[in-house]
Amino acid sequence: MSDRGQPPVQPGQVGTRRVHTGRVLNLDIDQVRFPDGSVGELEIIRHPGASAIVPIVGAVDGPDPELVLIRQYRYAASGYVFEIPAGRLNDGESPAECAERELVEETGFSAGRMDYLYTMFTTPGFTDEKIHVFRAGELTVGETAHEPDEFMSIVRTPLSKALEMIKTGEICDAKTALAILYAAAFGLNPGSARAGA
Repeated sequence: MSDRGQPPVQPGQVGTRRVHTGRVLNLDIDQVRFPDGSVGELEIIRHPGASAIVPIVGAVDGPDPELVLIRQYRYAASGYVFEIPAGRLNDGESPAECAERELVEETGFSAGRMDYLYTMFTTPGFTDEKIHVFRAGELTVGETAHEPDEFMSIVRTPLSKALEMIKTGEICDAKTALAILYAAAFGLNPGSARAGA
């Protein structure tokens, strides 16, 4: 029984209609049953998900590992933003495959080791987007393959400096800040977790 003495209600989708289909995302208006049994409409951005990578040059377990960041022009942010490499999942692509592809495309580095760290919702108040975060090690240099609308440069920085950049707000991209903080706290020792396969 619920708090109000009524049988519990299973919240969830009652109906949906697509109002926009785009290249990057779709917009649906969903009819939703809430936990109290009421029904309302929510605008939901549908996104295929993405992978993001914390690339580490050299020893992963060194005293101050060197990270590979990108400095990318982001129109929505009105300028350049420091980020970790990341990108959308293609149809039929696993998160691990996406991580490997995006790392090469955006940085030119290939990873001899790609370890899953965790999966996060970006903004669950209005989108179903999930980002799967990986740590990449044993990097070898290659060629980038930027998309026509990608304007970025590679920035190699020690972890200590990246943490300071988060503290001062110089790194203001949420996925990047959270992924670096997570890796610093839990993910810099090589783990056995292999994910997103």
